[in-house]
Amino acid sequence: MLETSARLLRLLSLLQTHRDWTGTELAERLDVTPRTVRNDVERLRTLGYPVHATRGAAGGYRLGAGASLPPLLLDDEEAVAVAVGLRTAAGGSVSGIEETSLRALAKLEQVLPHHLRRRVNALQTYTVPVPGQDGPRVDADVLTTIAAACRDHERLRFDYRDHAGAATLRNVEPYRMVHRGRRWYLVAWDTQREDWRIFRVDRIAPRTPAGPRFTPRPLPDEDVAEFVSARVSAAPWRTRVRVTVHAPAAEIAARVPGFAGSVEPVDDTTCVFVTGSQDPASLAAWLGLLGADFTVHDAPEVVPHLRALADRFARAAGGE
Repeated sequence: MLETSARLLRLLSLLQTHRDWTGTELAERLDVTPRTVRNDVERLRTLGYPVHATRGAAGGYRLGAGASLPPLLLDDEEAVAVAVGLRTAAGGSVSGIEETSLRALAKLEQVLPHHLRRRVNALQTYTVPVPGQDGPRVDADVLTTIAAACRDHERLRFDYRDHAGAATLRNVEPYRMVHRGRRWYLVAWDTQREDWRIFRVDRIAPRTPAGPRFTPRPLPDEDVAEFVSARVSAAPWRTRVRVTVHAPAAEIAARVPGFAGSVEPVDDTTCVFVTGSQDPASLAAWLGLLGADFTVHDAPEVVPHLRALADRFARAAGGE
């Protein structure tokens, strides 16, 4: 049988798994009597842990939320995940939580066992950020305001700046936030335009108070992340191109990231790739990386750049 202090820690660990436990189940796990479980639950309550109990045949114990935050128990993998997340948040895309994240990280690293601290430090040391990938910073209060509106099914009113800087007042039913790359996006039903819209969260300035509650409607796509990726990828394209690629669709799809465009099979040896770019010259270079022959459709502005690249490569191959 475990000593009382060790048993309390084990009991707390079980209760933190976010499930209901019967007294019998806990007694079996801890190798004690149900009466001892009841006594240990009372000890946890005196320490500030809000352990809720329900009576009856289907009754049991569950750890609830209290008025203050009691200490948490984390296993090794959870501790590493939290430490890495805090380090990322300290220099990430959410503004206003950098100092708080560093304070929390200092507390966590102080009590991390040596072998876990080595894992976290190794990840930090041997992870190199890619230059030029910094995105716009998002205020943490804006994120929490939007998340609460999504959770409570409350309409959201906010001032929104478009890519040109023009501001409009929007009234929406918020549903999901998607973190893609270094940006946050809100998927919402625009009540004025009566259509689904995607908003960059860094361009949102919420107004208070929140609007009335709404009845949720079906999402535009079961895969909300894919819905956002497809819309966001295509939105900024000034030059859009459709090409027939003389290679299997699976082969081309494996070579291009999902946000770069769409790949649709034609037959076993041919597919159609739809993509785009702000710059026709960059788009021509990108198509050259497909690693297969292709035919361009409906994008005459790309053709001169393809010819220029072909001439340049021919000169390079000829030693000129």
